[in-house]
Amino acid sequence: MYFLKMISCKSQSQQACKNPVLLLTGPRQVGKTTMMEHLTEVEGKRRRKVSLDDLTVRELAKTAPKMFFQLYQPPLMIDEVQYAPELFPYIKIMVDERHQPGDFWLTGSQLFKMMEGVQELLAGRVALLHLPPLSQSEIVGWPAEEPFRLELSLLTRRQKERKILNTPEIFRHIYRGGMPALVTRTCKGAAIFYSSYIDTYMERDVRRLSNDIDSLKFLRFLRSAAARTSQQINYKGIADDAEIDQTTAKNWLHVLEALGILFLLEPYSNHVLKRTVSTPKLYFYDSGLVCYLTRWSSPETAMEGAMSGALLENYAVAEIIKTYQNVGQEPFLYYYRDKDAREIDLILERDGKLFPIEIKKMASPPRKLTKVFDLIDKSPLNRGTGAVLCMADQLGAFDQDNLIVPVSLI
Repeated sequence: MYFLKMISCKSQSQQACKNPVLLLTGPRQVGKTTMMEHLTEVEGKRRRKVSLDDLTVRELAKTAPKMFFQLYQPPLMIDEVQYAPELFPYIKIMVDERHQPGDFWLTGSQLFKMMEGVQELLAGRVALLHLPPLSQSEIVGWPAEEPFRLELSLLTRRQKERKILNTPEIFRHIYRGGMPALVTRTCKGAAIFYSSYIDTYMERDVRRLSNDIDSLKFLRFLRSAAARTSQQINYKGIADDAEIDQTTAKNWLHVLEALGILFLLEPYSNHVLKRTVSTPKLYFYDSGLVCYLTRWSSPETAMEGAMSGALLENYAVAEIIKTYQNVGQEPFLYYYRDKDAREIDLILERDGKLFPIEIKKMASPPRKLTKVFDLIDKSPLNRGTGAVLCMADQLGAFDQDNLIVPVSLI
């Protein structure tokens, strides 16, 4: 089940390990440790592994980091390194003395304090990679290749290699999400898994960042945020639902962003397009978590429910981002909305061009959907190929500048 992720991560790590330190971040239970252990076997070095989940080892790392490295010497893999940022100054010293590529492999959640330590002490020495939940191509077993682009040759090749999924099949993927335990059916009950998942975050990570969190209010906050997925952030609405103030709502959203649970999509703007809005949109990396939090009981009810369009948009945007993260690249994605409420769901900036994308839960989208793409014609960057991502059963086109792309081809 990890085969495709291992291939892509192996190529990333081989490139990244020209650096002395490799840090793999991502939310809990997405397979960071499993991935690193596999790569350690492939690498063939006698690399030791130590986990800071072990409280005795963690105490040693925090209180006596110099002794820690006397016991655990490189090449070394340190799991859950966020628990002991005290190690970073000593890693820096050892890296500068040894000058050995790949001396330290680290895994951890992308917590504020840890990332500050990494950026301040290990700048120029560390390669950062992010591991999201499994993508649809990994789950289905499609070839791991290039990130998503609106290039006809790439999309045509993907169509030959893949089965185009119909709407119920896509929503089964949306409902299940990308957490390895659910994909492999190691844990058969989504409700049990996600309930435990949220409790684990509350006790291990969230409280470490904000001690005054009330568990019930935080769960209401999570549900309110999930109900607003694929929408502009409404801090007041979320705060009112959770019975907290707006400052707390903002802080908690930043916590979830730092933990790799959700991400914000910024609006596209420049000095020419002055009437654009400034509020980001909210998305979750794992669509299964959204379905759990918003209480959909099955893929069928999610597909027919009021949130179906928002769920599909969240899924599509997250899948596009994963195609970049899985090859170690940063996607430049935005959305467009102006003060007249005219909107483009997604804009991909690549190679000096803007590629506008609409995401629709329909099999035969009308040409008029592409009219909104004219809104970015005044941008300093040239407009590239546009597309409607939808439930079509094959790749098509409205004209030479606007494609019809099945969601399966992401």
